[in-house]
Amino acid sequence: MSEYQYYEFQALDRPLSSDDRAALRAVSSRARITATSFTNEYHWGDLRGNPRDLVERYFDAHLYVASWGTHRLMLRLPLQRLALRSVQPYGLGHHIEAWATRTHLHLDLTSEDEGGDWAEGADESLAALIDVREELATGDMRPLYLAWLSALSAWETEDDDEQAYQSALEPPVPAGLGELTVPQSALADFLRVDTDLLAVAAQASAAAPEPAAGLTRKELARRVSALPDKEKDALLLRLALGPEPHLHSEFLHRLRDTSAPGTAPGRRTAAQLLDAAHTRRAERRDHAERDRLRARATHLTALAAEADVIWNQAEAHIATKKTSAYDAAVALLRDLRDACAHAGHGVDFQQRLRLLRDTYRSRPGLIHRLDSHGLR
Repeated sequence: MSEYQYYEFQALDRPLSSDDRAALRAVSSRARITATSFTNEYHWGDLRGNPRDLVERYFDAHLYVASWGTHRLMLRLPLQRLALRSVQPYGLGHHIEAWATRTHLHLDLTSEDEGGDWAEGADESLAALIDVREELATGDMRPLYLAWLSALSAWETEDDDEQAYQSALEPPVPAGLGELTVPQSALADFLRVDTDLLAVAAQASAAAPEPAAGLTRKELARRVSALPDKEKDALLLRLALGPEPHLHSEFLHRLRDTSAPGTAPGRRTAAQLLDAAHTRRAERRDHAERDRLRARATHLTALAAEADVIWNQAEAHIATKKTSAYDAAVALLRDLRDACAHAGHGVDFQQRLRLLRDTYRSRPGLIHRLDSHGLR
């Protein structure tokens, strides 16, 4: 696979000015630059600018994908929407980094897989992920916990310090891990979150509270009426002073049913989660193997009941004297051998096979194929 890198940046809260676009053009002469985006891809060379610097100065979201297995998502949120102290418990090594500037919180989420599960469609990835930024801004910590699970799997492969696994506690567990939103599911895929690890983690997760956006008009009216007058006055003042990109979602978040817990304290160690995921994976594979064997047994029983029909089909293929038909005949006989052995008719099969070999002994191509598949 040739080298490939894809960079995409999005400005969500305010458009890029003409000066901003001119400065970005100096970073790349080939990039596609609009009032809200900067996109470029490389089959050789690299971006001259530092993505972190670009996000701090201009953008609210950044996605990076490389053909050698790197997936990276960076998000910038106003500090009043998400505080650094809320994010810090989810940090784990270089896979999850967070820092604050004077006005914004920045998140840098990375997944590495040198095995290279490369997939086309990188230019569609950020569109699928972008809404996790708004979810974080409304207090939903599930995207951060998903990033932590991704980092935990990476930590397991990078470090064999069992004592560290035994002592490291999981971060606060958000509600709703068992019922991810569409953007969160896309994030789990992008960060390669292990499905068994996620299932184990979700066992300690409460049900997600009902979003205010899904409530009826009557219920919304009741909740608005129940807000303190001082809070309603403050919201109306902010609306009168000018557009705020997040005011609508912030208000809906405030109206959400707060009786359901947002997060629960993390009580399990990294080792407990990893061990439980390994156990679940083994049990799932054992179950799948038992299902496969049952299906195989059912199939063989049905084949054995149709033995005469299959013999006739095999001989009809052989009669054509075509190489491809010989292959088809051998495939039928190989399955029929297993079916007869399963049904206790192995002796009958061998007798009929010897007769067939004797009848067509002058066809070396067929005899060779029968021999190579153990049909002697």
